[in-house]
Amino acid sequence: MKLADFDYDLPSQLIAQHPAAERGASRLLHLDGGSGGFTDRKFRDLPALLDAGDVLVMNDTRVIKARLGGRKASGGRVEVLVERVLDGARVLAQVRAGKGLRAGSRLALAHDVSAEVLGRRGEFFELRFADCDDVFALLERAGSVPLPPYITHAPDAADAARYQTVYAQVPGAVAAPTAGLHFDYALLAALKAHGVVLARLTLHVGAGTFQPVRADDLDEHEMHSEWYSLPQATVDAVKAARAAGRSVIAVGTTTLRALEAAAAAGSLQAGAAETRLFILPGYRFRVVDRLITNFHLPRSTLLMLVSAFAGMDNIRRAYRHAIESSYRFFSYGDAMLIDRAQPRTE
Repeated sequence: MKLADFDYDLPSQLIAQHPAAERGASRLLHLDGGSGGFTDRKFRDLPALLDAGDVLVMNDTRVIKARLGGRKASGGRVEVLVERVLDGARVLAQVRAGKGLRAGSRLALAHDVSAEVLGRRGEFFELRFADCDDVFALLERAGSVPLPPYITHAPDAADAARYQTVYAQVPGAVAAPTAGLHFDYALLAALKAHGVVLARLTLHVGAGTFQPVRADDLDEHEMHSEWYSLPQATVDAVKAARAAGRSVIAVGTTTLRALEAAAAAGSLQAGAAETRLFILPGYRFRVVDRLITNFHLPRSTLLMLVSAFAGMDNIRRAYRHAIESSYRFFSYGDAMLIDRAQPRTE
């Protein structure tokens, strides 16, 4: 399977630069992966599209203010994007610094933050912040919202609120689980009143989600690793839905990836782990029946995932319709509800 199989042309004006005025006001394209049919809806229609007893699983990761600017000791500019918090003082980070960044280098960052380069781990640098015992507090004070590269404005107070789900709890993500940005408290209450079971897991979305796929042959692509935690209560909710013949709906590709990774051995297992699961067409899904997701970048692993879930031809036709109908794309854009194309693997 080739990278070019997942390309498409998107007019730049359809890339959403700001969220909708209200959460839940976005459009929703409902795609039936079985029949290939699709319907234009509003995101607020979601309760009418789900059944009582269905389980809606959400990723409760919280986006941290992971971007820091500053200079090296030599005076050269640097930009730090924290990928993962290791402990109270250390992180893994992408660092744009030109040449000369090596172990022992010191960085003078915004708001009088100082960091030492401890070494390199693959594409990331290990940094230690000086006089710090709570990296999360430091980033909240000194960092900025790590908006995706296709959003061109500088982050502001509105982004700090809206590039975060209303149910975010566990800090650690450097990119939002964007399908969840459409939910507000009123919609969550309406879903519960309709009898939908709300469940949670945590997957800390890494900056790797925006990294381009560089291998033309997808068998050669190495997927980035992300940490997830799946509680027993969510496993129990999924099993109860199965027993009652109800559906499991993943809110976002991150939730789907965590659920499928946790079932890789056969049955869904609670616990915490790292996953490098790379989902391509031909993958047999074990857990998820329906997926709520935004529209994804050309040639991205997320577009490959939804193509596996709905069928490549169905996704191509749905995206073509979305472009012709001026849907808004990517993180601040509109959403899809996708019904899986193939039967679930038991």
